[in-house]
Amino acid sequence: MRETKRERMARKAAEWAESLAEPMPVVEDVDSLDELEPEEADVAPGAGRIEVTIEAGAPVERLDAALARRIATLSRSRLKSLIGEGRVAIDGATVIDASRKINAGVRIVVDLPAPVPAAPAAEEIPLDVLHEDADVIVVDKPAGLVVHPGAGNTSGTLVNALLHRCAGSLSGIGGVERPGIVHRLDKDTSGVMVVAKTDRAHQKLAAQFADHGRTGPLERAYLALIWGVPKYTQGTITGDIGRDPRNRQAMAVVKAGGREAITHFEVLESFGGAAGEGMVSLVECRLETGRTHQIRVHFAHIGHPLLGDDLYGSGYRTKLDKLDREAPEVAAALRALGRQALHARLLVFVHPKSRKVMRFESDMPPDMERLIEALRELG
Repeated sequence: MRETKRERMARKAAEWAESLAEPMPVVEDVDSLDELEPEEADVAPGAGRIEVTIEAGAPVERLDAALARRIATLSRSRLKSLIGEGRVAIDGATVIDASRKINAGVRIVVDLPAPVPAAPAAEEIPLDVLHEDADVIVVDKPAGLVVHPGAGNTSGTLVNALLHRCAGSLSGIGGVERPGIVHRLDKDTSGVMVVAKTDRAHQKLAAQFADHGRTGPLERAYLALIWGVPKYTQGTITGDIGRDPRNRQAMAVVKAGGREAITHFEVLESFGGAAGEGMVSLVECRLETGRTHQIRVHFAHIGHPLLGDDLYGSGYRTKLDKLDREAPEVAAALRALGRQALHARLLVFVHPKSRKVMRFESDMPPDMERLIEALRELG
């Protein structure tokens, strides 16, 4: 007799619980740790010299701009700081003017200082805690909250808040800057996250996220508002994801050098448009992999970027101009959103100690709810 979905999930939970009884090694590199907006701290090289020779025929341009175009691992703002600190030399002479014009044929040396990891400070930041025990803490992260300190975000992060609330009882496997962090959400993505409070819990949770629910009960579901309506009401988007060669701050579906990425989706509702051609769709997404910006990149790749996503949906700004004329209430709600319309609504995992299946859901945040209500008025 064919087993039901409920029976299958119960069997998988039992099998996974049995496997958790055995000790596991520390998981150093799991796909779920990619769920983070690109940050210079994750890609920048270590200390040392970077030498650049401006090729023959290159146009005259500013020093900082020229270096940013040729050193993909350093942002222009970081290079400007290095220049100001006297860490850049042109043909052996130190320069501190980032706007200096340079010509073809010059040799530039950038002297990178050794990175100094800073221990985050505990900060009293309010948290919406869905569950907490001696092993894990589950929070409903608001949009705008960065998960951990990094380039440009040295304080005011989820980690700073957790250090205050948990008083030092966080897993150390993630390092001094990422205590307890097993998986992450983009700064402007809201929703459910679990954090490990012990090293053992971190190991067990990391193994589940690395498995992506293929053999265990782990589930992650997201709600997103996208431009247009996909051809099919249900489907799977595939395409390897890697750094966008044209924009180091973005990811892209690439033909070579990327990592496998699989996103399953279902269209829940569509809004507006004439003759059945919807202007916007509400979709639920389930991840089979966990790449940086995966949902945002995949939907942009198929021509349906997320509403409010300036990084991957910049070509849709004309849509907002059209909304200003035809649906000003929707346009106002979208502008008030001020972020990509993406929310992590569901997280299911096996508790690392009790081995019970834990299920946590997060209601649609008010900013996305207001946008949906305005869209429904379109008919």
